[in-house]
Amino acid sequence: MKKILFVINTMGRAGAEVALLGLLRKLDRRDCGISLYVLLGQGELIDQVPPDVRLLNPAFSRSSVLSRRGRGELTRHVLAAFFRNGGCLRKAGGALSQLPAMLRRGRLQPDKLLWRAVAEGGLRFEEEYDLAVAWIEGGSAYYVADWVRAKKKAAFIHIDYEQAGYTRELDRDCWRSFDRIFAVSPDAAETFCTVYPEYREKTAVFPNIVDQDSIRSRAEEPGGFSDRYDGLRILTVGRLTYQKGYDIAIEAMRRLKDAGYHARWYALGDGDQRKNLERQIAALDLRDDFLLLGAVDNPYPYFAQADLYVHAVRYEGQGIAVWEAQTLGCPVIVSDYCGSREQVEGGRYGLSCELTPEAVASAVMSLLDDAPRRAELGRRAAEKQTPSGQERLFYELLEDEASLV
Repeated sequence: MKKILFVINTMGRAGAEVALLGLLRKLDRRDCGISLYVLLGQGELIDQVPPDVRLLNPAFSRSSVLSRRGRGELTRHVLAAFFRNGGCLRKAGGALSQLPAMLRRGRLQPDKLLWRAVAEGGLRFEEEYDLAVAWIEGGSAYYVADWVRAKKKAAFIHIDYEQAGYTRELDRDCWRSFDRIFAVSPDAAETFCTVYPEYREKTAVFPNIVDQDSIRSRAEEPGGFSDRYDGLRILTVGRLTYQKGYDIAIEAMRRLKDAGYHARWYALGDGDQRKNLERQIAALDLRDDFLLLGAVDNPYPYFAQADLYVHAVRYEGQGIAVWEAQTLGCPVIVSDYCGSREQVEGGRYGLSCELTPEAVASAVMSLLDDAPRRAELGRRAAEKQTPSGQERLFYELLEDEASLV
């Protein structure tokens, strides 16, 4: 029996984690056993991991990495990684050595500074695997590259690599250790290969797996909007972070209100930008118009009940929430980020716009004013099949030596 190890940074409520759950449910168990190691040992989605997947973490916190309590636990996990396996000064020095370059770029990203130390401070396992998979960039990629014994290794890219802030200096050529590098969209693959052209031949596209049947089933469960609002509902789902562009969406909502639209914008998710966004909402007098509902266990009734879904983000590899909205027949608007073009296909399954308050507001107005067009976009989207069969790429890695570069 083949042994596969998946490594991920956390199991918090986010697109990459949801995609991993989809793949774990799909992989054929007849010829392989699957293990999972969560580098930071935390995340509320751990209970959704299939029961036959062996969790290697001896202890696990189910606290959200975005909650106040969860952030405190996350800090403790990072500190523990600094002391585990020795080399505390080296780990700290490695993080600090990257700080000047990050400050020169004008964007301080503590997670990028710490991933190397966290990876080096991860638990070590003597077992050798037939395939080890770093499911996400950063810590899990560094950990699998340096500290996992495996006959073959694969890594996943879920974001616009350069826009996300990764650099060669941070990576220290970890990608040389991988037999395959999978990107979740053609655009994500291209942006990665712009940074690493030497790995183009071993980079392939592996779209996120979206379980449409499960999404449709869970959308019928109790839940969704409870405010009895009688206007048009706009929905956005995602962590409250800089990446997700909520500040732009709030400005766009101000323009909708100024133009007299009877609409309300709802955001599902939590994150480190909540207080900043709450201040922005208050300053623009949008307390009743842009509502931060927090994270929910089942977002799908909201998708099904919304009139419009907007995914206006700064960078992404491929928006899982966009696939989810389309699966439930919700018309979508996306910003022109990496990976968005194939999801809307030139206007057939949704609209694309620039990431500015004016452009987002204009796109939203165009659909709020046109109910037949909203209905048509929703109908087409609901009939669209998400990519399937990508798990065969794993079987090729396990069985076909010729598939390796």
